[in-house]
Amino acid sequence: MINIRIIARAFSQVLIFEGVFMLISAGVSRIYGEPAASSLLYSAIITLITGFLVFTPLRHEERVYGTREGFVIITCIWLLFSAFGSLPYLFSSAAGNLTDAFFESISGFTTTGATIFDDVESLPKGILFWRSLTQWLGGIAIITLSFYVLPVIKSLNIQLTTTEFSGQMTDKIHPKVIGTMKRLISIYIMLTIAEALLLLIGKMPLFDAICHSLSTMSTGGFSTRNHGLAAFPSPFIKAVITIFMFVAGTNFALIYFAIKGNFRKIIRNNEFVFYTLIAAGFSVLIAILLTYGPGVSVSMALSDGFFNTISIITTTGFYTSNFNEWGNLAVIIIFLLMFTGGMSGSASGGIKVIRLMIVTKNVRNESRRLLHPSAYLPVRIEQKRVSQNTVYNLLIFIILYFFTLCAGSLLISFLDYDVITSFSTTASMLGNIGPGLGSFGPFSSYSDMASTGKWILCGLMLMGRLELLTVLVLFTRSFYKR
Repeated sequence: MINIRIIARAFSQVLIFEGVFMLISAGVSRIYGEPAASSLLYSAIITLITGFLVFTPLRHEERVYGTREGFVIITCIWLLFSAFGSLPYLFSSAAGNLTDAFFESISGFTTTGATIFDDVESLPKGILFWRSLTQWLGGIAIITLSFYVLPVIKSLNIQLTTTEFSGQMTDKIHPKVIGTMKRLISIYIMLTIAEALLLLIGKMPLFDAICHSLSTMSTGGFSTRNHGLAAFPSPFIKAVITIFMFVAGTNFALIYFAIKGNFRKIIRNNEFVFYTLIAAGFSVLIAILLTYGPGVSVSMALSDGFFNTISIITTTGFYTSNFNEWGNLAVIIIFLLMFTGGMSGSASGGIKVIRLMIVTKNVRNESRRLLHPSAYLPVRIEQKRVSQNTVYNLLIFIILYFFTLCAGSLLISFLDYDVITSFSTTASMLGNIGPGLGSFGPFSSYSDMASTGKWILCGLMLMGRLELLTVLVLFTRSFYKR
């Protein structure tokens, strides 16, 4: 049986946590003297009161439970975050209805960055700060989830194993999971502050610098400007955000080792090398293609090529130009890169580089086995053998990923959208990227999509963020059997 008391205890602490950050956003709105401050304050009060009401004391024997409670809590955490996170949009009238408010909220907490707002600059500062903060909080949550196991709350020892489907091979940075989480969150905060300071040096306004640093480190992509990063033509600002997007797509354990001066572990990490080669190689390729465009200088091609390519690979979703207009070959490359994702142990979405590596090596081994049927050809990453069970699980994940892509694209096409728009939008939502191709490319919003379509995209964002199986397992009959 699923223990409802332990689930309620976790939910209460999550809501209290969210309510505190709503109060911070209300404070920001108050500083700017906005009426939206009261909307954020009321939202925080409702969230905090609900959190305290569902708080459930636990007996000692209830503190340790299995994975079923973990699956329910993890999925519902994002739903709860999104449901209560939509209150500020509703109370401030920023969003006109529940569908738009929930869409914007879950887009933030899943670090997708898709928006229903056509005129972002007309929103109150407090709401803009809350938008960016939802992504930042979503980034923290997914980074801690991606490392081996997830103790949902320190006092509740619910553990959900995730390595079987992630293929993650990185060494632990601390013997205890709580110690690992504390170090990862510290790095996350430190990098966010560092980026904000560098953006200030680049003459970006303070508020914009803070919001964009929150969106960058979470690989979210929400901007405070209607034209995104194209509103800041400074090459220095573009370079800073490009570097931090790349860092945000890197395994945070490797960043920890870098801070400790252990660069050998980074250089020898196969996934990091592969991730770097993909990012650099395709950025150069896109830059070369852009140089054939009219009036495009080499420096502009390199700047736009690296910025937009790394933004797509890391699933950040920032943009400086409309890649729908880059030509057919560049558009095809951008579409394929939507599936890549960053490294495991990062906030980025997508399939992830480690999975692609393992599956690629498995395909190579199976090809060799056709010539040498009796040969023992295990998949190895950094001289470590990957179990065949892990390889099978990764193959199942990828099959499910593309099955969901096709199913989602079919549903979107029923809303009278063309093939390119349907497939790219579904890929963008599953990969938690934000902009797609066709009707919903850069400089576009999802405001014109029908409510049915928005709810479909909300489901895709959630499944993509929690990597499909965490959500899908809740719909299996065996999950509810004793």
